[in-house]
Amino acid sequence: MAEQPKVTEDQARAVAEEARESGWDKPSFGKELFLGRFQLDLIHPHPTPDPETDARAQAFLTGLRSYCTGLDGAVIEREARIPDEWVKGLAELGCFGIKIPREYGGLGLSQVAYNRALMLAGSVHPSMSALLSAHQSIGVPEPLKLAGTEEQKREFLPRCAKGAVSAFLLTEPDVGSDPARLASTATPVSDDSGDGGGDGYVLDGVKLWTTNGVVAELLVVMARVPKSDDHRGGISAFVVEADSPGITVERRNAFMGLRGIENGVTRLHQVHVPAANLIGREGDGLKIALTTLNAGRLAIPATCAGAGKWALKIAREWSAARVQWGRPVGEHGAVASKLSFIAATTFALESVLELSGQLADHGSHDVRIEAALAKLWASEMACVIADELVQVRGGRGYETAESLAARGERAVPAEQLLRDLRINRIFEGSSEIMRLLVAREAVDAHLAAAGELADPKADAASKAKAAARASGFYAKWLPQLVAGKGQVPSAYREFGPLATHLRYVERASRKLARSTFYGMARWQAGLEKRQGFLGRIVDIGAELFAMAASCVRAELLGESARELADAFCRQARLRVAALFDSLWANTDQEDSQVAAATLDGRYSWLEAGVLDQSEGTGPWIADWRASASGEHNVARRYLSSTRSDSSA
Repeated sequence: MAEQPKVTEDQARAVAEEARESGWDKPSFGKELFLGRFQLDLIHPHPTPDPETDARAQAFLTGLRSYCTGLDGAVIEREARIPDEWVKGLAELGCFGIKIPREYGGLGLSQVAYNRALMLAGSVHPSMSALLSAHQSIGVPEPLKLAGTEEQKREFLPRCAKGAVSAFLLTEPDVGSDPARLASTATPVSDDSGDGGGDGYVLDGVKLWTTNGVVAELLVVMARVPKSDDHRGGISAFVVEADSPGITVERRNAFMGLRGIENGVTRLHQVHVPAANLIGREGDGLKIALTTLNAGRLAIPATCAGAGKWALKIAREWSAARVQWGRPVGEHGAVASKLSFIAATTFALESVLELSGQLADHGSHDVRIEAALAKLWASEMACVIADELVQVRGGRGYETAESLAARGERAVPAEQLLRDLRINRIFEGSSEIMRLLVAREAVDAHLAAAGELADPKADAASKAKAAARASGFYAKWLPQLVAGKGQVPSAYREFGPLATHLRYVERASRKLARSTFYGMARWQAGLEKRQGFLGRIVDIGAELFAMAASCVRAELLGESARELADAFCRQARLRVAALFDSLWANTDQEDSQVAAATLDGRYSWLEAGVLDQSEGTGPWIADWRASASGEHNVARRYLSSTRSDSSA
């Protein structure tokens, strides 16, 4: 196995900073929101799709709905895999090429259509939306659309559109959100190297949690090219044939949810990849990955919005039918508040998804902040919805659908929803990483103006220049945060009763920007280590974005939508107020002290009195090892059969 690079904190930060998009060539509603500038004109009137594209999308979605109606998600839950014939059916409908342009064999549909397709497929079983999104959001199609050569597009995209499943291989056993420590290597070789493979690269490494990797025909692999006189080097992206000699699927992993997901461990040993399969340039791998995720992250809020819709239906039906103390339980205040939350938040989930998707489709906005906020906020709120649904259903919410059916009751998989949604707070950047990512973008203007002023390594001349820049920036910016339209009673009156919420968003946006400035002034270079503070800043921005999206969409849809938007905004305002309070009144310092003492073992005495079965004692470990070996064999057989089917 390749040796893992030893990197310092500064080096790791430099790698991440080099990979991010540094410019803002297009307007961004989210960026302006964090700067205290509520620019409603960037999202209102609500963007709408092109009529011709929308018509084609509706025809496709109608066919997909008809197909999915005949599928039973319980089959996936029971067998822990998506049946091969279902995958073939999805391929015949074009589901593996929804966003691939028509000239390369795809459907050429929009991000919005793609999101709606994921909602439909995911309502059968979330593993189906995971299969499709891992293939299109982060697999081969999206990176090639963004950075591939014409030859690469013509060679690989038609295969992807027809159903050649692809996977994205970045994570390693010891590398998650810190790509600077990536250990997989791509060693350049040439015709005269004697390996007989021609010019290209030889890949070595182990990749973990390779969604779709167990059944994929094509892989996007991230590996480090050594820097030399002839090579730029750096983390690079490659298209790799999954049946290449030297590639081994070592395990199909199992999880608390998404039981049909084809996620495994893949080993690459001396895998030869042609030079023509390098995506972009050497060293561009992380930038390509991050750019891909700008729109690709919307796959997760699509799944979350679909889950909210399903939860609302189940909660409504059960709360109307279940009678306690002479009334349906939905009429009792304790349950009514949960129904209101589920309904209002589901409307907001879809509003955030629709607005972000439309902005991405129109191409006139930079959606990196909007997509990240959508992913963060939707994954967190959907988990709360699922938890509330289980509570509303009571014992039947905790009981499995299979058990319910066995004793003659309706097979409602509420507990499965809770298990399946939980991964979304980890997928494609955990909530903690998403908060740091958004926070970095939110303070970008401040760093551009005064970054070196707060940098302890900057020399006196650099600090002097930074002070001059900062003075000019803040002299113009800070006065704008004193007053705004949110203080004008007649502002946004075209929104009727929702105008009061938009005025609140405008005021809260300015307060958010002032709070960020106070944090920078207080902690300066130490702000980046105040992750609790930054996380709350981002969470406030996410709630404000969801409020704005809900109001704008409600104005488009009509009266009942306005009622839901009003309820959501009232609930969100309570959360925002609590977050503002906790910016300055919190236990962050005490938490850090307790965490440090915990790491030092000071409280290890508290762990006494229970067994630690993770230590490998007891007869269960032999069963686990046998199961792991069996999973390995199953993965190999399934991989072999799937490849032979797709190549026929």
